[in-house]
Amino acid sequence: MLRIVAARDGGLCRIKLPGGVITAAGAEAVADAARQFGNGAVELTNRANVQLRGITPANQDRLIAQVMAAGLGPASAGADDVRNLMLSPMAGLDPSAALDTRPLAAELLQTLEQRPHYHQLSPKFALQLDGGEALAELQHAHDLWLSPLWLHGELHLGLGLASAIGNALPVAAVPFRQGVALGLAILDRFLALAGPAPGRMREVLERYPASALLEGLDVYQGPFGALPPRVVPPALGLHPQKQAGQVSVGISPALGRLPADALSALARLSCEVAQGELRLTPWQGVIIPGVAQAQAQAVQAQAQALGLLVDHRQPLAGLVACTGSAGCQRGLADTKGDARQLATLLGRALPVHLTGCTRSCAYPSVAPMTLLAVSPGRYDLFSRDPHLPGFGRLLGQDLTVQDAAMQIAACSRSTFDD
Repeated sequence: MLRIVAARDGGLCRIKLPGGVITAAGAEAVADAARQFGNGAVELTNRANVQLRGITPANQDRLIAQVMAAGLGPASAGADDVRNLMLSPMAGLDPSAALDTRPLAAELLQTLEQRPHYHQLSPKFALQLDGGEALAELQHAHDLWLSPLWLHGELHLGLGLASAIGNALPVAAVPFRQGVALGLAILDRFLALAGPAPGRMREVLERYPASALLEGLDVYQGPFGALPPRVVPPALGLHPQKQAGQVSVGISPALGRLPADALSALARLSCEVAQGELRLTPWQGVIIPGVAQAQAQAVQAQAQALGLLVDHRQPLAGLVACTGSAGCQRGLADTKGDARQLATLLGRALPVHLTGCTRSCAYPSVAPMTLLAVSPGRYDLFSRDPHLPGFGRLLGQDLTVQDAAMQIAACSRSTFDD
């Protein structure tokens, strides 16, 4: 947030939200900042954060001051980059979860912010604290993650390194109350091994075995068996809460871009029907928690009236697109504009990722189908294949959006299994 970076469409400001949570007052402040200093839109990221675009150099200091005054900034300038901690948007709400991760997350974030030792971590160094919720991001690779694991009949937290929860085995485990201490001990070891310019966990594991990070620690060492399988439900829709009579309402702006006025409206709505809180999701959406079951459909109707998606079957709900050439120097095509055209041509929700370059900023894993821009309005089409690197199997080259839509529509349903 304190380091606004230059982009094709002006300055870019990323605001990290602890656990993806923002109060109604905070959301109003972000919306107001987008109107005053940005392009009038708020982008939701796959890290459950927000970012503002189109900021002129003359407005940067005013923007930062306004966001800091709203309580959305770090405890100190050096702490801004270390707040990369992902939780489920249903943390503390999901009746099927093994534990409420919020107290552990608050303790971990406070320590990371207050101890300058941890400010050496790369801005991209990412952590995940999983409580076993149904609605959880299991495919993002994190440098370090903790996830529920039952050992000897007691709840523990399994530790994973440089991997995603959904496709890796824990390398160690501790009783769940010791999870924060374990995470910090691993970070200490990582910084000691990484050298003067710490990068990512995978880089350290290329030089040292995982046992080097665990040596001398009081842990159960793995690898253990696979974590219990989970089928992640669509984020859009209604999610039952453990709080009696309440649900969380999942909604999303098309392609992750939320008009500032719509964010203000959601903030007001959350105060009227719930507890004045919004939770961002890793799928570029929003959850309004604490809605009375009897009011849930009315909330969905109001969100739809704002132009937001409320059903995972809507054609745009299946698509992910990066900023594209409109805002990024690397982008070779107007990915968001082309995604809207693709949604109209497909007429149904299919999991397709449009990326303006090979960096794949909007989708950190590999989508079932990927369109990689090669020039304005033209793409190479890939189908995910676990046996091939990159985006997978090449299905077509230099395709127009219309040609790509025809090829995608002709694919078998199994191609889109996610």
